[in-house]
Amino acid sequence: MKTQVFALGVAVVAALAAARPVQAEVARFEVTSRGDLSSFNYERIVGKAHVAVDPAAAGNKVIADLDKAPRGANGRVEATADVYILRPKSGGNGVALIDIVNRGRRTIFGFNHPNAAPRIDPATGRAAPAGVDGDLGDGFLFTQGFTIVCIGWEFDVPARDGLLRVDVPVATENGRPITGIVRTAFTPDRADASYTVNDLTVYPPADADVADAALTVRDGLTGAPTTVPRDRWRIAGNVVTLTPAFEPGRIYEVSYRASNPPVGGLGLAAVRDVASWVKYAPGAVVNARYAYAFGSSQSGRLLREFLYDGFNADEQQRQVFDGVMSHIAGASRIDVNRRWATPTGLALYNATAFPFADRAERDPVSGETDGLLDNPRSRAHQPKLFYTNTGVEYWGGGRSAALTHASIDGKKDLTLPDNVRSYFLTGAQHSPGAFPPQKGNTTQQKSNPTDYWWNLRALLVAMDHWVRDNTAPPASQYPRVDRGTLVSSKDVALPAIPGLQSPRMLIAGIRIANPLLAKGAGEGAALPLLVPQVDSDGNERAGIRLPEVAVPLATYTGWNFRDPAVGGSDQLVPLIGSYVPFASTRGDRDARRDPRPSIEERYPSRDRYLALVNESAAGLVKGGYLLADDVAAVVKRATDHWELLVPAAVRSTASR
Repeated sequence: MKTQVFALGVAVVAALAAARPVQAEVARFEVTSRGDLSSFNYERIVGKAHVAVDPAAAGNKVIADLDKAPRGANGRVEATADVYILRPKSGGNGVALIDIVNRGRRTIFGFNHPNAAPRIDPATGRAAPAGVDGDLGDGFLFTQGFTIVCIGWEFDVPARDGLLRVDVPVATENGRPITGIVRTAFTPDRADASYTVNDLTVYPPADADVADAALTVRDGLTGAPTTVPRDRWRIAGNVVTLTPAFEPGRIYEVSYRASNPPVGGLGLAAVRDVASWVKYAPGAVVNARYAYAFGSSQSGRLLREFLYDGFNADEQQRQVFDGVMSHIAGASRIDVNRRWATPTGLALYNATAFPFADRAERDPVSGETDGLLDNPRSRAHQPKLFYTNTGVEYWGGGRSAALTHASIDGKKDLTLPDNVRSYFLTGAQHSPGAFPPQKGNTTQQKSNPTDYWWNLRALLVAMDHWVRDNTAPPASQYPRVDRGTLVSSKDVALPAIPGLQSPRMLIAGIRIANPLLAKGAGEGAALPLLVPQVDSDGNERAGIRLPEVAVPLATYTGWNFRDPAVGGSDQLVPLIGSYVPFASTRGDRDARRDPRPSIEERYPSRDRYLALVNESAAGLVKGGYLLADDVAAVVKRATDHWELLVPAAVRSTASR
């Protein structure tokens, strides 16, 4: 289809523009394709939003290097964001659900039946990419009536495979190229001679000689780095080659001089301006009264950065997002709004800076007082806000989720603001693992399959009611100091489960610099490792416990160590939890010397087990943490889990 230009030249916009200086959220919108969804009464619109940012606006001065970006004829700095829209052809609930995409991939469709099998895209005959008709699951978001708006915000996403990205200009100094040192760390899983450093794709070496380059190696997070002799390695593009080969499980860090830094913070402005356009511009391709943002992992961290930097107010000081769901972000933010930013990386141990909590808190390390929402940029335009985290965000990668609701010294619980709720998704990992559970090549244990999307569906409905009807959402559920469910990692009461490595020796890493506060606000100070306390089975005690966790057949953790075969067995595999099933019988348990009671010791029959599962599900429905329509699917998973673990011979007696 020919590219169509959707210009904001309608009469009312023209009249307003004539009356005052232009303040358009989106200067123009190009529709590159559109069509109906065959399965739902929705229209798909794909296009590009051209935003024009005013460098003189107070809210934009936080954007790093904005003053060094080229300007258009109107004096504004321009960026172009990919946008993917699904809108109801009639009706709808008046809410735009804004998907803050993750590395260019749409995440919002996890709400559409978590276990929906991928299907074929009817438009291409190939496997359907996420968000394409054919991979939209049970249509939960559409039956709710949401308008879906997915926005590309990340400059280092490749322009391919339907990924959503933003094109931004590069910064220059008096018309001359800017150079500087870029760096990133990586841990190989194999003894290969070459490693592709994806974090630095947009930063090729500034010169062929790569004269300023360095490569170091260390053992573990706190190991002393050793410089690798320059004649043993080379870099071409973003591929590092080492002679004779990289050692699996060791941490390498490469650095070199690059040029032409993109003005990455414009991605934050693009999200702001597209969302504001949808809410306020009469000529927008879609309109909505309310806007809710959902971001997962990397994009959940983006939302925390977005709020802290003050982007929830547009250039005209209007509120952008009415509701925000920041999912599996912990206390971290994202590396996007600085020179030489690397937002595509996993940000392991380098994404958490003071402030950690929403209310202003005095930092005992730096002496600074600041809050994510309680600062001059953010205070006046706060959304209703949900945080959802798993054990991974407490234990691993330096995400330090506990610091969103506990004091920096770990001695007391913080009081959450009235507009904030925090939910701990008990017994889950960063993203749900496969079921039946699988063991990867790099992990010691099978990955954790607990499927928290059922909880997120209920919470999305609760957010909608909270914003539109002012109906209070479900109470926060998270581990607390005063209840003994949030403890120092060394005090976790993990039972001695055979073959399960203890995480008590782990550390949280160090905080990174906050460029908006004096001296980086304690850069390099150790972060505390405060984690959820567990019960006698090793399962976390606090939070929203799905029936599979509340009526367990296994131990579920938010951490999983590297397999000795890939080296570094004292290090965590990023973002993965563990699944360790109970023995099916007392005899099996005794043979393993497993301290956890077996399945047959816990549940006299399958029927009794499923009765307890249904009872647990009913409690979640009553509390607002699970939708009644989803109970059958949750019970089916529990039933399948029983069938998986209990041998047929045992089932024949246990079902009586």
